[in-house]
Amino acid sequence: MARLPRLYAPGCAQHIIQRGNNRCACFFNDIDYAVYLDKLKEYSEKYAVDIHTFVLMTNHVHILLTPHDKEGVPNMMQSLGRYYVRYINTVYQRTGSLWEGRYKSTIVDNDRYLLTLYRYIELNPVRAAMVEHAGDYPWSGFQSNGLGKSIDLITPHEGYLSIGAEVTARRMAYCELFKGRMTDHLLSEIRDCTNKGWVLGSDKFKREIAYVANRRIDILGHGGDRKSKRFKH
Repeated sequence: MARLPRLYAPGCAQHIIQRGNNRCACFFNDIDYAVYLDKLKEYSEKYAVDIHTFVLMTNHVHILLTPHDKEGVPNMMQSLGRYYVRYINTVYQRTGSLWEGRYKSTIVDNDRYLLTLYRYIELNPVRAAMVEHAGDYPWSGFQSNGLGKSIDLITPHEGYLSIGAEVTARRMAYCELFKGRMTDHLLSEIRDCTNKGWVLGSDKFKREIAYVANRRIDILGHGGDRKSKRFKH
């Protein structure tokens, strides 16, 4: 079956996931994380992609971003992936693939899900029981968004800026979002939409994206055989 083209809509954020091949590690030392982030900054600037937050886990990465044009994200991820694989293979004297196929992505309804994605991404280390609080994990956008540390890579989204008129109030409001746990239903919704290339948003938002993209943006219904007894009942 032919793969559906990746979705793009002007001004809409995207959630990106890229996993290590066979869920194996893609970061082995602190310097590896630093190299990845340095190149992410370089290529995001080159291809006009705003990075809002990220988390680098041992065997995968999450990025929340907004491209300025349709080719920004594919070009950025291709350049970043190629550079980083060459770096890892050279440093650790290995060969072969590092990433598990193409990166996964979903378009995000900025009005309804943007801050949820911030939270989802930055809470990954907590859900993985690596740390007790998002601020305890060094390779995450929470260091900037929640703790106020300077990360040149990050461009705050308007949705993030809107939660507080000044910096201190904004950070306090942001940290409040991290109290409590995300529901299993919400976690599944985010994962399904990203892994399958669907749209994460309201029904109205999905209809708008489907119209702009001129393609389906959600799972097809499974009505079964219209002649079957089960279908008729």
